[in-house]
Amino acid sequence: MAKQASSSLKNMILSLLVITTISGASLSYVHKITAKGIEQSRQKKKIEAITAVLPQFSNNPLKEMYKIALFENDSLEVYPARRNDSLVGLAIASKTNSGFSGEIKIMVGFLPNGIVYKTKVIEHHETPGLGDKMEQPEFYSQFEQFNFHEKINSVTKNGGDIDAITAATISSRAYCNAVQNAYSVFQKINQQWSSDSQSGATK
Repeated sequence: MAKQASSSLKNMILSLLVITTISGASLSYVHKITAKGIEQSRQKKKIEAITAVLPQFSNNPLKEMYKIALFENDSLEVYPARRNDSLVGLAIASKTNSGFSGEIKIMVGFLPNGIVYKTKVIEHHETPGLGDKMEQPEFYSQFEQFNFHEKINSVTKNGGDIDAITAATISSRAYCNAVQNAYSVFQKINQQWSSDSQSGATK
């Protein structure tokens, strides 16, 4: 009787181990598939945003991505766009935490001369019907062909050239801030270009 009980216990433990192993393997597989799907979705969203903010290009900017420091412990992703090996622009994935409802992520496209080609919202949590109007062309089109040497990247209430979204000044300021962060990174890149050019001229 004792042997039978012991055998039943062993079988039960063995069954539990088998079930646990199978369940663990299944969960791991599902996690990998899900993670892969999420990553593919993110990459698709990025390339769509890059395409929306830059002139036509023939390379894959995702494969040439590099990062430039924005602050001491933060950096922005930079995506070079080329056509026939010539640089047509840089797409910079920018962000700011100054939105009314937290972080706002946008893609900012720069021509090689530093003029903003276009911008596009990637992610935000702003109030529906108010701050989320940043996704409408009436607002974001103000940044098309934006020249930082000729215009002030700030809302008109603060002396700038950007008309804020009605009843969503905080969201509008945050968008301007994200664009400014991208421009700060572009300036660093431009300084490096100038430095490399001068170094090449002295060789």
